[in-house]
Amino acid sequence: MPRPLAIVLAAGKGTRMESDLPKVLVPACGRPMIRYVLDGLRDAGVERLAVVVGYKAELVRGELGGEDAVVVVDQTEQLGTGHAVMMCRAELEAFAADGGGPVIIVTGDSPMLQASSVRALLEEFAATKPACLLGTAHRDDPTGLGRVVRDADGQFVGVVEEKDATPEQQAITEVNMSTYVFNAADLLWVLDRLTTNNAQAEYYITDGPGLLREAGKTVAALPALQPCEALSVNTVKDLAAVEDEMRRMKAAAGS
Repeated sequence: MPRPLAIVLAAGKGTRMESDLPKVLVPACGRPMIRYVLDGLRDAGVERLAVVVGYKAELVRGELGGEDAVVVVDQTEQLGTGHAVMMCRAELEAFAADGGGPVIIVTGDSPMLQASSVRALLEEFAATKPACLLGTAHRDDPTGLGRVVRDADGQFVGVVEEKDATPEQQAITEVNMSTYVFNAADLLWVLDRLTTNNAQAEYYITDGPGLLREAGKTVAALPALQPCEALSVNTVKDLAAVEDEMRRMKAAAGS
């Protein structure tokens, strides 16, 4: 399997976390959230890492200081997730020139990321060689998350945000988890075509799979993420739920 490159999105402030820290540095069970993400990627065999920083970037740089194989990239303006990935163009072009391969994109505030899920996505990508593979999860309560729409044959069609979903689509339990594996060359192709034609006037990496499908390229989705990984951290209450799950998993592993 080709050696992958990971892009970790870590530029956000986290305005609802009741902290002045960059969101990825808010601790969960005593460790900054981004530490769990980097551990999960490395345990899955990902050795090349690019971390995109923005809000109080110097604090994140300080946390990651001395890290082997970690390139820290500045996003001085937060113009969306697609824009964050654009800031890694030099790393992506060097990776593509070196033979390319899979590029996995994850968020730095997802401390429940599991190495087994990352491995499953990379193995599926290596076996099927799509332009893009979305990592999805089934969630008993999918409220607030984009639903993964499939056709009658079970093939990926797209992601519909909850506010745009029909009642039938809102009943779908498979959700988008903001975890993507792109072929490096196809990701560079996407970055050249992202636009800000949306309500927020931002570049969204979520537009990438649709652009690839419109161009006739293969896009797939694999529900490889575990239920615990569907726990997102946007508020102090969310963080408490994640810490409870971490303690539960640690206790289960020790029993």
